[in-house]
Amino acid sequence: MKKTLLFTVLSCFFLSIQAQSDDFFDVTKIPEVRITFRQKNWNNLLDSLKVSGSDFLIGDVSVDGNSLPMAGIRYKGNSSFKYGEKRNPYYIKLNFVNKNASYKGLSSINLTTALRDPSMVREVLGYEIARQYMPAPRANYCKLFVNQEFIGLFVNVESVEDGFLNANFGTSENTVIKCNAGHKTMVDGCRKSVASALEFEDIENCYFHNYDLLSRQGWDDFFTLVKTLNKTPEAIASVLDVDKALWMLAYNNVLVNLNSYSGGNSQNYFLCKDLTGKFQPVIWDLNLNFGSFKNTGSGESDLSLGQLQELDPLLHLQNPAKPLISKLLSNPIYQKMYIAHCKTIMSDWIENEKYLIRARALQDIVRPVYQKDPHKYYTENDLNKSLDHTIGEHSKIPGLSELMEKRGKFLKKHLSFQPQGPQISMVKIAKREKYATENISTFTIQAKVDKFPKRVKIYYRTDNKQPYSEAIMKDDGSGFDEMKGDKIFGISIDPRGAFDEIEYFILAENAQAVGFYPEGYAMKPEKTSLLELNKK
Repeated sequence: MKKTLLFTVLSCFFLSIQAQSDDFFDVTKIPEVRITFRQKNWNNLLDSLKVSGSDFLIGDVSVDGNSLPMAGIRYKGNSSFKYGEKRNPYYIKLNFVNKNASYKGLSSINLTTALRDPSMVREVLGYEIARQYMPAPRANYCKLFVNQEFIGLFVNVESVEDGFLNANFGTSENTVIKCNAGHKTMVDGCRKSVASALEFEDIENCYFHNYDLLSRQGWDDFFTLVKTLNKTPEAIASVLDVDKALWMLAYNNVLVNLNSYSGGNSQNYFLCKDLTGKFQPVIWDLNLNFGSFKNTGSGESDLSLGQLQELDPLLHLQNPAKPLISKLLSNPIYQKMYIAHCKTIMSDWIENEKYLIRARALQDIVRPVYQKDPHKYYTENDLNKSLDHTIGEHSKIPGLSELMEKRGKFLKKHLSFQPQGPQISMVKIAKREKYATENISTFTIQAKVDKFPKRVKIYYRTDNKQPYSEAIMKDDGSGFDEMKGDKIFGISIDPRGAFDEIEYFILAENAQAVGFYPEGYAMKPEKTSLLELNKK
């Protein structure tokens, strides 16, 4: 009881912190961050610190007029860092000296430059889409000044190492691995082509070249994950939230996000262990989303626009160097779930052009500030054309609609998209009848399922910090459905006093595909309680 109460109190605290910081990431607002350094040669000093290591330069920070003295500031990034430039990605550690310093519950600020994104929407829009299906950082825009000089318009991305872990996983104490390929010196005897692809290595030290441990401990957890994925993939669900991994892979493919696990370097994601003991992937660094990065790792050259538009949804299915894809998608049910997730993203954002409507709205927000940005990478004309036309003679950044309109049509006709999963409808849960003398003590759930289901499962849990349990729903006339063979599937879940509310979703599988109820179950499953069911 004490543990439950403590967990409830902590959950409320973390939600309160999250609510405070929501304002800082409100995409309709553009907060103002000002940094004041005592040194006039601050730019040279930041360059030196970036090249020589990861130390910080101390400066005073204010956010929308709120003073935060003695913060630590450094440049970050790999390809996005440019020596001698003021427009570099900034990492601001507000509690560098004063350990209690924070702004709206945040101890750090992470500013990116929108490199190779003339549209200025790839990262903000990309995270917005991702958050519909999996835990992903919040992002908006920010004006940055250093020593009174306007440096420019930046993208403000929530740091995964900050309050994100508590808000999304209920703890910041579990294992966190940053998958960041090739950022350290290679160890002798290691394979050079592994990157952060989760390939198995016989020498454990080989992993240190491509991964960072951000938590106090956890390498053994990570080694177990990699070994299980590669050696006994049939047991992978015991150490990995497979569904969240499938959502990330579907996202990367549909939106042509190749500066990711699905691309050449197998990077830019975190692995965070949740309270259920499983790892969940967290997507990261989306400024090269929507085809701005063009290499899949399967060939040396970048893909053309046509190749990006027709990127195979089953890319890397036969590639042993990408075990998170090849091992997972070799499992028939996981491949069906993956394709269903691709279809959902397509339906939610691409076919209805919601992504394009949202991109235009975001550009309207940033355009007045972008016009005054003295260090912007692209012209205002480039910004205006960037949704519909390729920008740049060398990088050739495709316009979002130029890429996604034809990509959507290609995917819709693709052979793997043709099978239709079962349709789940008329879901209902038994409530206490009006004149009943006793309360309902079980969750009895029915659903109508069409299109030849061979298996119907319900997944349920007491809250979002617990693992899902699964059970088979039956159409056998045993009492929890109606008549045998009438396509009404039912189940009764007896909590036996252990819990009085549940979150749940339903998966139905036929010979070729799967269907889900509700479609947005990944972040918004159905909820009910015995208290609600027993209301008169």
